[in-house]
Amino acid sequence: MEIYLVGGAVRDAMLGRTVTERDWVVVGAHPDDLESQGYQRVGREFPVFLHPKTHEEYALARLERKTRPGYRGFDTEFSPSVTLEDDLKRRDLTINAMAQDAHGTLIDPYGGVRDLNSRILRHVSPAFAEDPVRILRIARFAARYAPLGFTVALETQQLMRAMVDSGEVNALVAERVWVETAKALAEPSPRMFFEVLRDCGALAVIFPELAQLDGIPQPERWHPEIDTGLHVRMVLDAAAQLSSSARVRFAALTHDLGKGTTPPAEWPKHVGHEARGALLIEQLVDRLRIPNDYRELALLVARHHGVCHRALELRPGTLLELLEQCDAFRRPERFVEFLLACEADMRGRLGFEERPYPQATLCHATLAAARAVTLSDQERAGLDGLGIGHLIKTKRIAAIATITTVSI
Repeated sequence: MEIYLVGGAVRDAMLGRTVTERDWVVVGAHPDDLESQGYQRVGREFPVFLHPKTHEEYALARLERKTRPGYRGFDTEFSPSVTLEDDLKRRDLTINAMAQDAHGTLIDPYGGVRDLNSRILRHVSPAFAEDPVRILRIARFAARYAPLGFTVALETQQLMRAMVDSGEVNALVAERVWVETAKALAEPSPRMFFEVLRDCGALAVIFPELAQLDGIPQPERWHPEIDTGLHVRMVLDAAAQLSSSARVRFAALTHDLGKGTTPPAEWPKHVGHEARGALLIEQLVDRLRIPNDYRELALLVARHHGVCHRALELRPGTLLELLEQCDAFRRPERFVEFLLACEADMRGRLGFEERPYPQATLCHATLAAARAVTLSDQERAGLDGLGIGHLIKTKRIAAIATITTVSI
């Protein structure tokens, strides 16, 4: 029995990145061999074991054979005769198909070091095309490693396009799409995830609401980049710089979906796109079963980002309405995320990248002033619930008015 460190731990160590988890492949063993040593079996479809002390994953070397569509459409073979090279060959990318033995010796049968040095994401073998999840994974790796200069190999791009054309991507299930997307949104360059999907045609299958934004014009005065698809990718870039929150980044990405359904006769204006966008977000999150906290923030940004952009022009009463519609008094932490997504929207425009966003400063000050309002017992005396609510609102508007008269 031989044990090898494999995959991401080897790759990231060679890139000088922090290794957060380690995976191992066991060659020349039966399941009973590991169980007799105290390893706990956890794999449902093939033997994976947890080390009795470190709880790291140890998998028996295996082969896979495609038997039906989708990412679960495989028959798995494992036996002591399966070699390390056999196991590594079934992996997605060459940079993930390297291993180290117990002495630290590198095993690299498929050119992982070459592609690591050349900053190339390249598939290991034609078997890549058998699993549509690998399209999502390579897009996610692009989002992670783009800042290091990694790009997708041309032949891998062509293979991914062929997978889309064959309909293999249609077999992806919602949960797996969202798992990979959520991880990609948390990567350093989430924009690349969606660009890789767009370039191979998968975006139109998986995220048609986003794909239809490409080529749709906007008023040049406010959007020098003009193209709505480009704008939302620039907004996602800005959101990644402003916040590490995947929720903020998702809300930034989806804030303008409604522009994809504007009748061409109305271009480049998009009157009412906020409400149409909210409906598309509902459709998207239902289809991919996206968590409610993502849904709620995305809907707030889609519906109210235009009002937030005009905050410096709004009357105190309208500013209070914005706070109430965003439920900012009960959910101030979410309102902070709302403002970050709105700021990303403003900065995600050609030439606007470094512009200040005083609207956020004003909204923060407005919320603080409104939350500081209290009523004394004397003021409450003789008032019912409606009367108390009306008086609080009046005092909050007055408090907000003092904020809007100072320089922000």
